[in-house]
Parts: sequence; structure tokens; C-alpha cells
Amino acid sequence: MVTSDQRRRQLARDKYARQQQRRAEAQRKAKRRNIVIAASLAVVLAAGGAVYGSVQLLGNDSKNTEETASGEPAMSIEAKGTYAMALKTNEGDITVSMDAAKTPRTVNSFKHLADKKYFDGTKCHRLTTAGIFVLQCGDPEGTGMGGPGYTIPDENLGALGKPGADGKVTYKAGTVAMANTGQPGTGGSQFFLVYKDSKLPPQYTPFGTIDAAGLAAVQKVGAAGAEGGQGDGAPKKPVTIEKATVTAK
Repeated sequence: MVTSDQRRRQLARDKYARQQQRRAEAQRKAKRRNIVIAASLAVVLAAGGAVYGSVQLLGNDSKNTEETASGEPAMSIEAKGTYAMALKTNEGDITVSMDAAKTPRTVNSFKHLADKKYFDGTKCHRLTTAGIFVLQCGDPEGTGMGGPGYTIPDENLGALGKPGADGKVTYKAGTVAMANTGQPGTGGSQFFLVYKDSKLPPQYTPFGTIDAAGLAAVQKVGAAGAEGGQGDGAPKKPVTIEKATVTAK
């Protein structure tokens, strides 16, 4: 006959076993998630060395701001106007010319965020120096995981011409374009500055062009390389956006 104490001990053992099973399943799910994230950042090996073929975000670009509840900001710019985004950085001033007629929602978002000082004090967290040549900025967390809590649609994707046989187009040196998760319509606040012609799929909204002085400053950062001598990582020469403003030209 099973006593009440034995029954309680058996129930406790059963409960502990269930807890362990749930814990193990949670660990398996976390491991699978990390593998997926790592795979999205994997280096594609090709003849002649390593080619870093994406400018994707690490996460869903929806963290770290109060914008989550409000969604994409309402249009507040002149839809056919031209705008200048001035980035004051510790490595020199960078001015980006933006044409709202071609990328109205992208320009509107940058104006909205800059007006709120969203970019002030943020670091450019990623430099790629092999295969593609870009400096990626716009993440308030500095990890590649952050964003404004809303997404904006892709725009102007046909501006760089018809893709070649490899499915890619050339993002010329001086181009500024949106980073995304690799899926359509997932741009947030992260963007990349192209400092040397780079071939990429036409899925990153090209919304601006860097001035000559700004391009020279970014090229110096590119020439210094990424930390650890890798082809993709934090820039060895740290870049901080001290202040960002967007004004009509």
C-alpha cells in the first residue's frame, strides 16, 4: 500500500521531471535560434577568399525606442523636395543628399528620427572590407539588433539597373542604403554607407549619396579595417555619430 508520504514524494519527482523536460526543450529552442542567427551571418566562401555578401540586420530591428506603439511616422516632408542629412561624427562630417521624390517614406522616417535626436551619440557598429565595402550605422544599441520599433517599405529598388546573371547590382561608392532583415519591407533605422563599389542583390533601398568629404572620411575608416583583422566586424577606427540633422535643401 502506498502511503501519503510516498505519494507526495512521487508527485514531487514527477513535477521535477516535467520541469527538467521543459528546461531542456527551452535550451534546444534557444540553440536552434542561435544557429539560425549565426547562419544568417555566415561567411560565404568563394574563389579568391571570403566574400561577405549581405548587409542584413542581426535581429528584427524593433527594440530600444518608444516608437513601437505609434508605428511609422506620418508624412511631414515635402514629397518632391530634396533633403540633406548631416552626420557630425568623430571621424569627420558626412553629408547625405536625399531625394524625397524617389524615397519619400525613407526620407520622412530619417527626418522624424533625426528631429528626435535618435541617432545622436550612436556608434557605427559594422564595417565590411571584403566582397562588399560598407560601414553600417543607425542602431541605437550598437549591436545590429536595434531599431525604431516600426518598419518602412522598400523604395527605389530599380534605380541601380537590371541585375546581372548573379542576381546583383552595383551599389556605387558614395551610395547610402537601408539595411534590412533580408525580407521585403523590413527597413528600420539602420543604414549603410558604401565606400567602394559593391555588388549586392537589389533589395536594399538606395536613398542618398554621400558628399566628397564625407566619402573620404568613410574610406579612411574602411582603410583602417575591422577589429581583429576580420573582413566583417566592428570598425577598428570607432565611428560615433555625435549629431544628426535632416533639413530641406
